[in-house]
Amino acid sequence: MSFNRLAPDDFVVSSDSITATLWSGGTPTLSTFFTSSVQEAGSSGDYYLNVFQTASTVDTAAIQFAIAYGNGLGSGSALFNSAVAGLSPTATVYGQYQNLVLGDENTDFTFGTVQATQFWAISFERARYKQALFPGSLTLELSGSLGVISLTDNSNYVSSQTFNEAGRVFQLISGSAGVITSATNFVTSDGYSLNSGSYGWLLPDIGTILLNPLALGTTLAGGGIGLVVSQSSNANGDNNGRLFRAISGSTASTFTINSQETISSDYIFVRAKNAEFNYSENPSYISGSTGEVIYPSFINNPQTYITTIGLYNDTNELLAVAKLSRPLLKDFTKEALIRVKLDF
Repeated sequence: MSFNRLAPDDFVVSSDSITATLWSGGTPTLSTFFTSSVQEAGSSGDYYLNVFQTASTVDTAAIQFAIAYGNGLGSGSALFNSAVAGLSPTATVYGQYQNLVLGDENTDFTFGTVQATQFWAISFERARYKQALFPGSLTLELSGSLGVISLTDNSNYVSSQTFNEAGRVFQLISGSAGVITSATNFVTSDGYSLNSGSYGWLLPDIGTILLNPLALGTTLAGGGIGLVVSQSSNANGDNNGRLFRAISGSTASTFTINSQETISSDYIFVRAKNAEFNYSENPSYISGSTGEVIYPSFINNPQTYITTIGLYNDTNELLAVAKLSRPLLKDFTKEALIRVKLDF
């Protein structure tokens, strides 16, 4: 067996970005929404609400995303201990996202230019997306007491990306599929609400959307839809359910977003020159007793068929094997250049 050492220019690394649908079944748009009464009534229901694409009693039901409401003051849910103010499930949710997204428990969220101490979070089930959410593919329609609004992200309108502890950050604006709604008396030229900042954040690298209740809860004149939250003290405000009904109750019931992943490929170019790899050590080629070539015609005009490429390290350990789609004839009059692709 003979070996040829690969040269540095025999290696090329390439990366390709691949997008795919996010929802179960490969559908690009989720238009039916269900919850589980068991999960909602359980201990986890105080913190978040799971949303399925079919009734949760059906075998094919799978969690698509979860809804949670966070409030820095602990409003909107019952206290853990009535004697300790501010400690509740909504405060816990708020603190968790502070650490995850901002990395600082003393910093509040800033939607556009407006600070907020509350938000709704839509966290996509990890099995639904591959590496990240695909910016520019979002269309989320919400209904409130004053009408319906369609939201997307501003990834197509920023010249430089913004980052925080959770990775990339894009503002949510009025629009669909990455395209902003034309400015009106109710929405600014950048797609924000008039006085309450952007409609939230898209955090593609952790599969999360944060919605700004201040912008959604304002009047039509302010760019909102009257989707208000309950900020009652020491009482369950059903804020998770309010957002669920806003999503499922939209007349269009449109929730579209894709996933994205980067596939890196290592291309290795293997060359067989005209004077190389023309003889074989296969028992059908050489006599086992004398070591002579069995067929005299192969002495001066040998022929072999390349079927496999083996990649070895410096200690001759086989690391990878590439199979050709069909045998490749090789003799002194032919040279071969074979490209091996390794995806990772």
